[in-house]
Amino acid sequence: MKTQLYHIAHARSGDKGDTGNVGVIARKPEYYPLLVKYLTVERVKQHFEGICLGKVERFELPNIEALNFLLHNSLGGGGTKSLKNDAQGKTLSSVMLRMELDIKELQ
Repeated sequence: MKTQLYHIAHARSGDKGDTGNVGVIARKPEYYPLLVKYLTVERVKQHFEGICLGKVERFELPNIEALNFLLHNSLGGGGTKSLKNDAQGKTLSSVMLRMELDIKELQ
């Protein structure tokens, strides 16, 4: 079943210099394994094409049923240098939650 990520997760984002930091938290414990399976580095990199110009890193946080992503080279140099409207990456979580995933387990 195709669904947008916001149906199964919450997210928050911010900046670490020129790196966007996006935390994705499962809405229910049973959704966490789906996040681990479907929200891959490759999928996130594809979704942020043109925004994230560097690599994407993923960290698993099973104790809080969350994933954390670092989107390197995505903020135009960081808050004090960037001319982007969102130099601190606050909207990256909204962009992430709009991602559409084909999750077979939800059918």
